[in-house]
Amino acid sequence: MNTKPKPDAPSDDVHLIIAKDEEVVIEHHPEDWIAFALFWSLAFIVFLQFFTRYILNDSLSWTEEIARYGLMSLAFIGGAVVTRKKSHIAVELLSNLMKPGPLRSALLALVDFVTLGFMALLAYFSMTIIERMQAQTMTVFDLPMSYVYGGVAFGCFLMLFRQIVTVWTHARQRWQRADDYIQQIPAD
Repeated sequence: MNTKPKPDAPSDDVHLIIAKDEEVVIEHHPEDWIAFALFWSLAFIVFLQFFTRYILNDSLSWTEEIARYGLMSLAFIGGAVVTRKKSHIAVELLSNLMKPGPLRSALLALVDFVTLGFMALLAYFSMTIIERMQAQTMTVFDLPMSYVYGGVAFGCFLMLFRQIVTVWTHARQRWQRADDYIQQIPAD
């Protein structure tokens, strides 16, 4: 007879993976409210398109065009939200592998200024498109297409403004990250 004691089974309150959610902070910036209103307007317009086309069998002609133009504006105004939150897609491998110091700060500054230049070009070209589209009209409404591209330009200028604020903030911090300060504190 084997009299070895069996190991105790793990209890139900032991978890191998523990994940904690970040605290949700609700911010009230103009681009958030504009994107919120545009999103729900688009949801209503697309639902109206679906309802009239498949339920009533008599589609409204303007809903598809307005939904398309609203989505264009929403993408660029949403870009301003993402720029403010600094959550654009980025490749940070090189800066993450580098040790804190002047070389890493120079790389982070270069990335900020290249992004700022890109946003400035985007804002500039959005204005040239508005000028070119003044003579063209929408298909359903007799309004110039420059109104449509005005929403795109508005989003581009919001992104430019938010990137200027980001560059200013990072410059004041000398392009150092929070973990750079932690590594500089001597251990006792």
